[in-house]
Amino acid sequence: MVPQGLPPRRRALTAAVLCVTLLTATAGCTTADAERTAKPENTESTESTENAENAAKAASPEPGTDFDYQLGGPYPPPDGAGAVVRDRTAQPAPGVYNVCYVNAFQAQPDATDWWREHHPTLLLRDTDGAWVVDRDWDEVLFDTSAPDKRRRLAEIVGEWIDGCAAAGYQAVEPDNLDSYERSEGRLTAADNLAFGKVLADRAHAAGLAIGQKNTAALAEQGRDLGFDFAVAEECGQYDECDAYADAYDDRVFVVEYRSDGFTAACEAWGDRLSVVLRDVDLVPAGEHGYRRRTC
Repeated sequence: MVPQGLPPRRRALTAAVLCVTLLTATAGCTTADAERTAKPENTESTESTENAENAAKAASPEPGTDFDYQLGGPYPPPDGAGAVVRDRTAQPAPGVYNVCYVNAFQAQPDATDWWREHHPTLLLRDTDGAWVVDRDWDEVLFDTSAPDKRRRLAEIVGEWIDGCAAAGYQAVEPDNLDSYERSEGRLTAADNLAFGKVLADRAHAAGLAIGQKNTAALAEQGRDLGFDFAVAEECGQYDECDAYADAYDDRVFVVEYRSDGFTAACEAWGDRLSVVLRDVDLVPAGEHGYRRRTC
C-alpha cells in the first residue's frame, strides 16, 4: 500500500551516480549555453519558427502503447512493451519508445549540497531564509518565481534534456510541475507553467517530445504551452484520467500503485490509455517486491 499522503513517484538511485551525473552535466554549462537560452529580442520570430519545426519532428507516443515504468532501475522491457520510462542516468532501451525522467522542479537529495554551494539563489527560501523542502522526498524546491531565475535554471536542466536527446531518448518527463503546491505560497501555478514552457521549447529544440507529469488541474494549460503527452500517477485511484485524456488526445501513460486504482483505470480507460500497475518502489524485475500488470 502507498502510505496516505505520500505521493508515489520515481526512483532509488545511488548518491554516487546522481552526483557524478549532475556534476558532469553542469560542467558543460557555458556562456554560450546561457546565450542560447536567452535569445535577443530580434530573433524571437526565427526562434519561434525553429521551435515549431522541431516540435513537429518530436514524435509523441501512440495512444494505448503498452509501457513500463522503470525509474527504480533499468531492465529489459517486458514482452509486448512498446515504451519505457527511465531515469536520465540510465541508457534507453533498444527497439522501443524511450522517455527520459528529469527532476526539473526540485533538487535531488544527493545533489542538494551542490546546489547550495553553486546556485543557492535558485533554491526557494521561506520568509525566514530557510530552504523550502518537499518533506515527502527531502527535496529542496527550485525557485521558478522570476524570469531570470527560470532562465538560469533552464541552463542547467536544459543540459540534462540535451543529454537525454544525445543518449537516444525520444521524449522527456520533467517531474514536479506541482511543486508550487508545496511552496508555502511562494510559488504559483503560473510560475511553474512559465518554466514548463521554457522546458518544452528546450525539449522540442532537441527533437524530443515532452510529457506533463501529474497535476491534472493544469492539463489543458500544459497542452497549450507545448507539452505533447502526459504521465499520470494514480489517475485511476483519484478519478482524474479524463482530464489528461481530453487534453492529450489519449496520449497518456497511467501508472497505478494500488490494485483498486488499477482496476478502476482499466475498467474506464484500458481500451484507450496506456495503463500499468507497478510496485511503489519501482524495483527492477527479478528483485524482491517487483510487481507489474497491464490491463
